[in-house]
Amino acid sequence: MHENEKHENAQHHDAVGHRRRRGRAARRLLAAVAVAVVAVPAAVTGAAAASAEGASTTGAQASVDGGPTSIAYVEVNDEDLSNVGRYTLEDGSNAFDVAIIFAANIDYDGTEAVLSLNERVQATLDDAENQIRPLQAKGIDVSLSVLGNHQGAGIANFTSPEAAADFAAQVADVVERYGLDGVDLDDEYSDYGVGGTPQPNGQSAGWLISALRAELPDAVLSFYDIGPASDSLATTDPAVNAQLDYAWNPYYGSWRVPAIPGLGKQQLSPAAVDIQATSASTAAALAQRTVDEGYGVFLTYSLPGGDRSAFVSSFTQPLYGQDALYR
Repeated sequence: MHENEKHENAQHHDAVGHRRRRGRAARRLLAAVAVAVVAVPAAVTGAAAASAEGASTTGAQASVDGGPTSIAYVEVNDEDLSNVGRYTLEDGSNAFDVAIIFAANIDYDGTEAVLSLNERVQATLDDAENQIRPLQAKGIDVSLSVLGNHQGAGIANFTSPEAAADFAAQVADVVERYGLDGVDLDDEYSDYGVGGTPQPNGQSAGWLISALRAELPDAVLSFYDIGPASDSLATTDPAVNAQLDYAWNPYYGSWRVPAIPGLGKQQLSPAAVDIQATSASTAAALAQRTVDEGYGVFLTYSLPGGDRSAFVSSFTQPLYGQDALYR
């Protein structure tokens, strides 16, 4: 690609990125509008909605102003996704910005990779009216995590761009059918080589990211920085990686900066917290370091049912200066 084409492509990606990444300050406005609309006469709700819509285009810079974007993985085999929306800060804004359905699987049918939805994931999608739409109405994005299933297929062993594109089309169909906001890629549990399946290669993950971005130009694309795909993206063309919105550390209770050329600090979470396993003191320290070192994302995993606001407050206080409430 010629230098002027690279520049034009970078400008285009920046413009698209600013449209699809809704910063935390914009989310706070959306949440405030959602609360206010309940008490506002119908004649003025249009103006409020227009204000919120304008805020949603402010892009990555808004997350700098409003604090790090917070991520909540939910094991829907055991818990309801809708619980994410019950946590707010003291000012009424959301405690979490992105809820991730964990997880869809990559199966192998003897010929190619096939997207598989287990019974609980399918039930969550089918119950979108109660599990997904209320979160989105609050300004919380909902993504679908995709990872291996011990069958030799995963994001790191597509053998051609066409194979990656075929799988991306399957994922995009689910995202569009159920009105989701994004896709999270996780290179775990693939067991590459099982049953004669291909070994990982250095181009597969990049092919899949590019294919997903082509299928879902406005979706939130994130990467759980683990596995052979992590190794390959560390040396991938930054222009390919820049099609991602976020990447994060997969090792809970630790600090590890994802090495993904093409992503800036505002798109990375070096901190990783398991809400059911990491101590509150460690969560607080990781949150404070996130703020001190200027990173724009904070990752949490395994949000359980019931009120865990005391633990959630251990990181919302350093991140946003407010306790979390469970409503």
